[in-house]
Amino acid sequence: MADRTLAVASAHGLHARPAALFVKAATDSGASVHLRKGERTVDGKSILGVVSLGIEHGDEVTLTVEGENDAAVLTELAAFLEQDHDA
Repeated sequence: MADRTLAVASAHGLHARPAALFVKAATDSGASVHLRKGERTVDGKSILGVVSLGIEHGDEVTLTVEGENDAAVLTELAAFLEQDHDA
């Protein structure tokens, strides 16, 4: 298991389009992916779960990945969250 806390860089947070891209990347990874904001943790492969966190620009989230190649998957998904997908 690997986890990392980071700030979300997208100017408008994880609204529908970047959330859908994140969920696709999480699903394609084949690993178990969870995203936490505050006290709430959701399945990173669930578009409804990710959007329900209401993640905005600069919010700190914790990304947890479990499975084969978890460190590599964590690096890839963290890099996604640290990019501005609204630019």
